[in-house]
Amino acid sequence: MRHNISDCHHEEDIMSSTEVILVGVDGSTESLAAVKWAADRGARTGARIHCLCTYALASYSAAALDGGYAVLDDEALKAGAEQVVEEAKALARERGATHVSGSTEPGDPAGVLIDFSAEVDMIVVGSRGGGGFADRLLGTVSSALPAHSKCPVVVVPRHTSGKKFTPVERVVVGIDGTDQPSCALKRAIGEARLWDARLTAVSAVPIAVGPSVMTWTPTGVDHSALLAQVREGMDAAIAAALDGDDMHVSRHALDGSAASLLIEFSTAVDLVVVGTRGRGGLAGVLLGSTSQTVLGHSTCPIMIVPSAHLGDAGTAVHTEWERR
Repeated sequence: MRHNISDCHHEEDIMSSTEVILVGVDGSTESLAAVKWAADRGARTGARIHCLCTYALASYSAAALDGGYAVLDDEALKAGAEQVVEEAKALARERGATHVSGSTEPGDPAGVLIDFSAEVDMIVVGSRGGGGFADRLLGTVSSALPAHSKCPVVVVPRHTSGKKFTPVERVVVGIDGTDQPSCALKRAIGEARLWDARLTAVSAVPIAVGPSVMTWTPTGVDHSALLAQVREGMDAAIAAALDGDDMHVSRHALDGSAASLLIEFSTAVDLVVVGTRGRGGLAGVLLGSTSQTVLGHSTCPIMIVPSAHLGDAGTAVHTEWERR
């Protein structure tokens, strides 16, 4: 039976402003990297780190039983998932997280995470896994979690030699060049403040035309004027998002495809932030056919912010998980 967070508060939880970070774990090295990232962030904010492992209910036919085939019963599957959760919780505590909890849930990983996304502030998963979260993120339904999650989703890649994911010192956010501040931009500003990191805003303008180039720019457009217009829109959006704050935000309108720019920037920064909606460009790239390529080749964590998300980093906008 699925845990219902809204039905399991203690009195002290109701008054708590602690944000909740849900980490999908499956025992793989990559999912443990997600635990480390979430715990390091939680150590800075006091967030609750909740480790969740899903498991598939055993299914077998009478013929299989008559044939003497060994099967794993539901209790054995649940016990294995509980062991994974305990190991993840121990790792989170080792990384300095002070509020750590965990649970197991039967069902499909992406579906379970989507169900819980309305009740937590952030979901963190690894980019590869043992047949669980990774297969859903990078497989045939790669857009499911980023597209339908009600909260930001962070996808942590496998570690590359010599590169650390935390502390986050450089953040890049993809925006679409319009004058309206996006939820991704607002979230990126919050993350940069939280980590005391440098922030760069980038808008992809795929001007080059060729058989392998997908572009939304019509032929005959003055490209210099287009770039200038995009930069003006970026300036207006950033000013509106900062709302008088003197935080410095570098900004660049660059010729190139969204996916290639995103992958390139991931080699030089510690966190890439994008939205799930936008006029081409970096925003929205994770929902298209390039999502598997981008998530599979990124060398730093990517945060995907849903278009309806209005909470700043470090601000709890959902109910708190039961202390399990």
